[in-house]
Amino acid sequence: MDIQSVADVARVQARQVPDSQALWFEGEAVSYGQLDTLSSQCAQALIASGVQPGDRIGVLAKGNADFFVLWMGCLKAGACLTPVNWRLAAPEVAFILGDAGCRLAVIGADYAGLVANLDLPDLTTRIQFEPGHGEWPGFRGWIGAYPATDPMRVAEPDDDVIQLYTSGTTGLPKGVQLTETNYAACFDGAVQAWANFEPGDGVLVAMPLFHVAGANLGMLGLLQGARVVVMREVDIGQMLRQIEDHSIAHAFMAPAIINMLLQHPDQAAADLSSLTHVYYGASPISEEVLTRAQTRLGSRFMQLYGLTETIGGGTYLPPEAHDPALGKLRACGIPSPGYEVRVMVEGRAAEIGEVGEIEIRSAGIMKGYWNRPDATAEAIGAEGWFRSGDAGFFDRDGYLFIHDRVKDMIVSGGENIYPAEVENALMSHPSVADAAVIGVPDDRWGEAVKAIVVLRPGAELDAASIIGHCRTLIAGFKTPKSVETIAVLPRNPSGKVLRRELRAPYWQGKTRQVG
Repeated sequence: MDIQSVADVARVQARQVPDSQALWFEGEAVSYGQLDTLSSQCAQALIASGVQPGDRIGVLAKGNADFFVLWMGCLKAGACLTPVNWRLAAPEVAFILGDAGCRLAVIGADYAGLVANLDLPDLTTRIQFEPGHGEWPGFRGWIGAYPATDPMRVAEPDDDVIQLYTSGTTGLPKGVQLTETNYAACFDGAVQAWANFEPGDGVLVAMPLFHVAGANLGMLGLLQGARVVVMREVDIGQMLRQIEDHSIAHAFMAPAIINMLLQHPDQAAADLSSLTHVYYGASPISEEVLTRAQTRLGSRFMQLYGLTETIGGGTYLPPEAHDPALGKLRACGIPSPGYEVRVMVEGRAAEIGEVGEIEIRSAGIMKGYWNRPDATAEAIGAEGWFRSGDAGFFDRDGYLFIHDRVKDMIVSGGENIYPAEVENALMSHPSVADAAVIGVPDDRWGEAVKAIVVLRPGAELDAASIIGHCRTLIAGFKTPKSVETIAVLPRNPSGKVLRRELRAPYWQGKTRQVG
């Protein structure tokens, strides 16, 4: 396939399979021919609005098919799409749109009121995806006034394709610049390792499109002529219906979504036999959840480990490594094609089994953080190694195991404890539906391990039983010293537990020794 740039995805598929379905969203199908036509109209509308190559185009909306029309239109015009996390508060949205310098943004109707009240004098053009706004044009009507003439701008390797903002769990969000070179590496590595879709395969995009997993899965589906079914947001009941109705073969699910699916009352009766591949990642998964998922879904499971800054690439755990007898279920796999991965401890390569910081090098590593040269230099060393901030180790077979973020490590009595290991033990207790582990102040040990659990329906908290269960699976110093319950664990859009929120009440007025 003659793909020289990301915009060529629409062009080439329109030539080869113009009538095949590219996108489906809430009852509307968009063919590959229509995707090419609509995105060319979008490019002309952007250019007529004064958009220049390199300009950032904001988008604040839940999932919809026109996200990909807009994205392709931006690329044809030489602009860079800048999705905004729709779960953010108004000041955070304003920060990102202002930081990116957006003069034009496309907004979902759910967020029109929020954006209308933002003090953003430079944001002079506002479009709404859905028609019917009193002042802003609807997206399809706006682009429909322009000819379907592809500008045929030649993309350069260093051109920015999309700017995704980090979740900002520490400090202000940073804009990650992902380029044509990065996407060439993503396409090559993903298709070789895991995303080998057949034309016409159903691909379910349920993850948010402001997240690298959602955006990339959709683009990889379009790259290979698949049918990309887009969900507005995660709704487990609807997800089960979409898998059945659209014969979904491929889906990415964060571990939290897999866990929710397994507990949903409709899953037992759902026909999920079309689902041949499930990709998971973005946060740790317990062996208990994974083995139950394999039993229920019978799919080929594959874990993907990467970061926004690595365009989602890093390592993958292939289906054949999911045999429990191999002892690799908690591994995140082997390096993806085109990616080098190492573990470093105080400037040296870690020994086998020794925990250190994971570093990644690849053509997929971001250009940098938008307007943050110091942060970029801190993250990417002189030799091109990206410092992930994740702690892990390699086993003798070359499989990478991740403990946690370095900053989430608990230091108790001089021993390093990684929450994911404790959480894995907690999740195998019959009363526990979900769990998170944090360090809390302890006068004797500095920090003590606290478990915060979501109980299964009908279960009652028996802290002694939970602690005793963990003691049979992990070392005594790692075992929780206390257990509390919570209705729902706070998570970011990628499914990572927001430990900072859980820790905050216990560390008020104290200086935390780690992270």
